[in-house]
Amino acid sequence: MTILDPLLDLFRGKAVTVPPLDGAFRPNRLLDEASALTSISEPTDLAVKDGRTLVASGNAVHALKADGSTEVVESFTAPVTALAVSPTGALAVALDSGRLFVDGTEVKLPDGINCLIALSYAANGILLIANGSFLHRPTDWRRDMMEKNAAGSVWALHPDGTTRRLADGLAWPSGVLADGAGVVVAEAWQRRLVRIADGRSQVLVSNMPGYPARMSRAGEGVLLAVFAPVNRLIEFVLQEDDYRRAMMAEIPPDYWIAPALASGNSFLEPLQCGGIKTMGIHKPWSPSRSYGLLVRLDRGFQPVASYHSRADGRRHGVVAAVTAGGAIHVACAGGGEILALDA
Repeated sequence: MTILDPLLDLFRGKAVTVPPLDGAFRPNRLLDEASALTSISEPTDLAVKDGRTLVASGNAVHALKADGSTEVVESFTAPVTALAVSPTGALAVALDSGRLFVDGTEVKLPDGINCLIALSYAANGILLIANGSFLHRPTDWRRDMMEKNAAGSVWALHPDGTTRRLADGLAWPSGVLADGAGVVVAEAWQRRLVRIADGRSQVLVSNMPGYPARMSRAGEGVLLAVFAPVNRLIEFVLQEDDYRRAMMAEIPPDYWIAPALASGNSFLEPLQCGGIKTMGIHKPWSPSRSYGLLVRLDRGFQPVASYHSRADGRRHGVVAAVTAGGAIHVACAGGGEILALDA
């Protein structure tokens, strides 16, 4: 960088850069090599109750059985978007319609909590709620990003039914977890983890190579799902306001130049030329619209290891992970599978 660069940037535009997959994010094939517990259409979240792994998929909560099959535990009138189990075993279920149920009983929520992305119980029984955006529903996450909104908030629902807003003005909070110093939030569109305590925020991890989602405890550390990769083309489109608005007005959301949970299913998708093939083999380092990434964090929420499904894999769109029965269970929305990793 030279002394003239700040002035020249006014004319040539902001440089588009993305962080490399290096260090704790160094690519591997651990997700592709993991065993599959079951196939299920577009899982959205996981939880563990009474030793059983629960899977949110469609309008129902499913329980994973020992033989790899699933059974429906609860059904609802709208897609299930988030799950959480309290220290006493109560099951909280959030719906795309903005409704929240705890053990089958609907909980009245304040106005403005209408986009329940993630739920997590603290040790004292307080339910933490990540409200992605007051402008959209959870299934409209692409639109919220392309509009460059920061309309999300985090709330605490106390056992007596009272609610308290912990933070607002967040860019799609998609994961929330209590720790001893406050509440840690995965802010997806900012690609960072933020600790909120006493009305103040502290950035723990920034400039992540993907969009973070739900978190869960794993021993003394934390598991963090990353549901899509960042790439230069998406970052460039976010700078081009006229093109971005025209794209949203004229093209179906599935074909926007935007993050995706899966790719390669339609010739209408963008980035078709990015999937570099040689001798009929899709190269794992090709630019990818979707990716599979699960990150292990230490007790200070710093990345220490990761599990990948690269561009040539199919286990993309990791939306949640939990520890159960001595293993890590991983929900891959793009691949439609629940995986088992060695914990």
